[in-house]
Amino acid sequence: MVNKTTNIVEGNNLRPQSLDEYIGQKSATDTLRIFLKAVKKRGAATEHILLYGPPGIGKTTLAYIIANELGGEIKITSGAAIQKGGDLAAILTNLKNNDILFIDEIHRLPKPVEEMLYPVIEDYSLDIIIGKGPSARTVRLPVPKITIVGATTKLALISGPLRDRFGLLMRLDYYTVEDMVVIIKRAAKLLGIDLTNDLALLVANRSRRTPRIANRILKRIRDSVQVGNHASAQASLLESVFTLLGIDSKGLTDIDRAYMTTLGEKFQNSPTGVETLASALSEDVRTVEEFIEPYLLQIGFLKKTTRGRVLTPKALHHIGLQSL
Repeated sequence: MVNKTTNIVEGNNLRPQSLDEYIGQKSATDTLRIFLKAVKKRGAATEHILLYGPPGIGKTTLAYIIANELGGEIKITSGAAIQKGGDLAAILTNLKNNDILFIDEIHRLPKPVEEMLYPVIEDYSLDIIIGKGPSARTVRLPVPKITIVGATTKLALISGPLRDRFGLLMRLDYYTVEDMVVIIKRAAKLLGIDLTNDLALLVANRSRRTPRIANRILKRIRDSVQVGNHASAQASLLESVFTLLGIDSKGLTDIDRAYMTTLGEKFQNSPTGVETLASALSEDVRTVEEFIEPYLLQIGFLKKTTRGRVLTPKALHHIGLQSL
């Protein structure tokens, strides 16, 4: 039931504020817990952290938690936003000891900026070049004792020298359905929605094991409950929200089903190249490879062969083209 006297909770307020509140990713959280205790005992950070994994699974949330645990502030930027050395210098000069610099999509850092980051990571120093030509000289400026947290969805695109300078390298993976149910019930409570375990499971099965997607669905459920003046969220209301969002029982969207139908019907499930599929869908190849195919591969609906893409029997059964 929606509590109409409760303030609307939006955006970052759904994030857990401490490791004790963080659900799932046990290997990463156990490692972080030891790291943070050691930092507090030493009184200063000595290593930096690189998080990698699929989008929407908690990399930014962990950066916020690290900042909270260390008692510092967090400065958030992205690799694409830091285009030159002056941008990095401006960010670093506004930080204090124990602060967190979170660089999202760190693999997109330009090479000159990446190289400027090396002494920052290793020695808490920033090398600035003053002047041009033969009279140019390098000045080394001290940097506060900060913790740099890098995040990426594409670890392979990070250069070896940058990757090896991080003391902690942690992979975050997709959540289990059980963890997703707990995450969904917690977020629903913050949004003022009363969800039973069965209803939370319905949302979990459509969330691609990703909290960001689950939160997006929950906000639309909250909207429907409030607009329709419903006393509580019922299964029928959830199904209407899923239909409105175009999400089926496996979490597949309209574009996912169009991909499967194109491969299964139009090309009769014969091995088909990604360029051909992208053209048939009027989508670019990158959208197909990075947005559509990963989840289909994850749930066992798609096979990549040397000759092309092929749907599995489970996928054909799901779209009604062939029984298992």
